[in-house]
Amino acid sequence: MGVKIRFLSTLLTGGMVAMPVHAALDDERTTDWSFGGHTKYQYIHTHVPADSVFQDISGDSLRDHNLEIRLKTSARRGRWGFNTHVQLIGVHSDSLSGFRDAPFPTFPGSGIINDDRRWFDLTHELTNEDKNAALLRLDRLNVGYTGDRVVLRFGRQAVSWGNGLLFTPMDIFNPFDPTAVDKEYKSGDDMLYGQYLRASGDDVQAVAVVRRDLLSGEVDSEQSSLALKYHGFLGGHEYDLLMAGHYGDLVLGFGGGADMGGAIWRADLVWTDTDTDSVVSGVVGVSYSWVAGQRNWSGALEYYYNGFGQMHGDYSAEGLAGNPELLKRLGRGEVFNLARHYLGASATVELTPLLRLSPNLFVNLADPSAFAQLVMSYDMQQDIQLLAALNIPVGPNGSEYGGIEATQAGTYLSTGPSLFAQLAWYF
Repeated sequence: MGVKIRFLSTLLTGGMVAMPVHAALDDERTTDWSFGGHTKYQYIHTHVPADSVFQDISGDSLRDHNLEIRLKTSARRGRWGFNTHVQLIGVHSDSLSGFRDAPFPTFPGSGIINDDRRWFDLTHELTNEDKNAALLRLDRLNVGYTGDRVVLRFGRQAVSWGNGLLFTPMDIFNPFDPTAVDKEYKSGDDMLYGQYLRASGDDVQAVAVVRRDLLSGEVDSEQSSLALKYHGFLGGHEYDLLMAGHYGDLVLGFGGGADMGGAIWRADLVWTDTDTDSVVSGVVGVSYSWVAGQRNWSGALEYYYNGFGQMHGDYSAEGLAGNPELLKRLGRGEVFNLARHYLGASATVELTPLLRLSPNLFVNLADPSAFAQLVMSYDMQQDIQLLAALNIPVGPNGSEYGGIEATQAGTYLSTGPSLFAQLAWYF
């Protein structure tokens, strides 16, 4: 299937062989293997308003079909471990077809995942044209050592930092879009990860992510990241301290959480020193759980300040072009919001032990515009889950959720209500 597939096979096979070689130093130990995975089929039906540029793609609606098969293998012997996740992704999508030659700016999520920035190219495109794409890739491939107080892992893996539940400005490595419905797996990066656990319970985490320059294809320190985070306890409260060199910028962060009045209060404050300016972003929120009507409820409310966002609701092509730091982070999938001030609210009710409903609301306080969601999760059987969501953008033309102006006069980058449905089988 070509050089890249042979490369994938070599990495996968080589990793599976290499781990027991280290472990073979102790013949009294046995290797514990674990296999699993899932298959997910996803369908998204999106209504397209009459003045939307997406009308030229497929008329009044977009129909997207996505299939993902994830095969997981892990092995452990003594203190050594190995993990790999192989993904087979298939897409038949009106949206994908329209974004290929779109005469307007595109945003994260409009294309197919690739490894152009990553250190190792572990993705092979089986096909990628018109409405169709199929990929074979490795989303996890790492070997690790776990000691009494030290954890080390090298290879493709994921790490999540920060205290925000809806908005996560401190999570600088492949954060989730706040409006994403399925948040089970973050995309992995090629990194060296280390953690040291102190006797007090505090811990220090260090991450070195190696990336390539998109233009040259060469490993570039200005595209890479080196980060250190300290997680500590102060009385009954927790706090985080972050220091990172990230894509050539200095990033400092402080955050934490505390239990007060029966609720959990959380906050993160992140300062970024860019080439042109110093930018502050942050989130503060509260979450609470209760019982009402003999059902379990939980809720969260957050205020998010996006320091990289546009001021005064100027989302024109000229206005966005004048904010390169925002465009960089949109392109890297680190920021998902165009403006500065947001309010997010979420609640979950367990209608039955197997059925949960979660209404969510994301409000741009400057437009104003909003994005409303109603998410349903139903465990049909022990290994089968149905995940569905109704998404409704609300706002006038020219607003973020109502649809920003496109390059053609009188048209907008807008979509109407959409229906998301996903059936997952775990094995």
